[in-house]
Amino acid sequence: MEKICVLGLGYIGLPTAVLFATNSYDVVGVDINREIVEKVNKKVTPFEEAGLEELLVKAVDLRRFKASTTLEKADGFIIAVPTPFDKRNRMADLSYVIEATKSIAPYLEEGNLVIIESTVPPGACEKVVVPILEQRGNAEKSGLKAKEDFFVAHCPERAMPGSTLHEMVNNDRIIGGIDEKSAELAKSIYASFVNGRLYITSIRTAEMIKLMENTYRDINIALANEFAQIAEEAGISVWDAIKLANKHPRVNILNPGPGVGGHCIAVDPWFLTEDSTKNRIISLAREINDGMPVHVLHRVRKMLANIKREAVSITILGVAYKGDIGDTRETPALKLIRLAEKEGYAVKIYDPYVNEEEFEYPLLPLEEAVKNSDCIVVLTDHNEFKSLSPAKIGEFMRTKKIFDTRNCLEHEKWRENGFEVEILGC
Repeated sequence: MEKICVLGLGYIGLPTAVLFATNSYDVVGVDINREIVEKVNKKVTPFEEAGLEELLVKAVDLRRFKASTTLEKADGFIIAVPTPFDKRNRMADLSYVIEATKSIAPYLEEGNLVIIESTVPPGACEKVVVPILEQRGNAEKSGLKAKEDFFVAHCPERAMPGSTLHEMVNNDRIIGGIDEKSAELAKSIYASFVNGRLYITSIRTAEMIKLMENTYRDINIALANEFAQIAEEAGISVWDAIKLANKHPRVNILNPGPGVGGHCIAVDPWFLTEDSTKNRIISLAREINDGMPVHVLHRVRKMLANIKREAVSITILGVAYKGDIGDTRETPALKLIRLAEKEGYAVKIYDPYVNEEEFEYPLLPLEEAVKNSDCIVVLTDHNEFKSLSPAKIGEFMRTKKIFDTRNCLEHEKWRENGFEVEILGC
């Protein structure tokens, strides 16, 4: 295999494309967004990711990579388009995957390999992708059959924003093939850059594994969030309790927080349950995590109960779903902001990582965001927030109150500067 066509130049597709391009493959990255294509061809990444721009520059300079809005014939095709969440029906929206598959079909030739990296429910590759490829084969060579004429695999990523390239290279990888040859072909190309172990399984098992991994984390976080609420009632610190509980060799409780965000953990559990009635724990975990912004609002409301004025103002520090990145997909901050506005609070927001054009509420400079504020609510554990000066911040605020949902601040320092400090789970 010499040439690969990657469909989708987002958080997963672009890193995947440049990794292949810098490991001896000729790669065409395809995206329907012309602006993204133009940026990438100018060696500019459309989003921040450690090491990505340097690798992109290398791939383009080697003349191994180019971006385009149209497909080309290739030996392998990789679908890395988004899989949105249909909130009304609580199921995967496969429209992007379907359109990407349809676009590949006219270029499909004997011996080609099609890999789906997009997250899909169990059975989607066999029931949705393969029939499209077989029914819409090349006009001159119609009637191509999977396993006989072309090959299909599902190879889900295990990457975390902020360290995507490192994890794509070093994490173990699951290779799910529609048959043994499909799996071996897929394994051979990922072996070009993956240092972790490559595990071969069936295509449907690979689909299941990806969803299981993220569902496990969602349930673990839900347990931590429930522990946090119980700890508040008991008058203890859940953070201290978790730290000590995790000293047990078989216990690993994750941290609580204001909710779960990101395109994976907040969404994938629903993909796993959309065609099943056996999902009581998974559904309950989603309910707990989705309800955390309401719990945060109740705590904030209690802190502000003694402020007797018409316009109460709060400041949100961080709307990215996790620290030190600008990704706001499925962020719980959005629900909290809407709830706070419904409560009658004036809400001002500061996040040094998030692009204002990509968020539906205005983002302000720090001083403007805290000016005349009655309470700061820390929703994201950006490292920058840990080094903020309580003395300086306090000069701008009307009422010195702060609620830390991530337990990421030096609380005594804030208290020493006259702040009332509350912490989630305490």
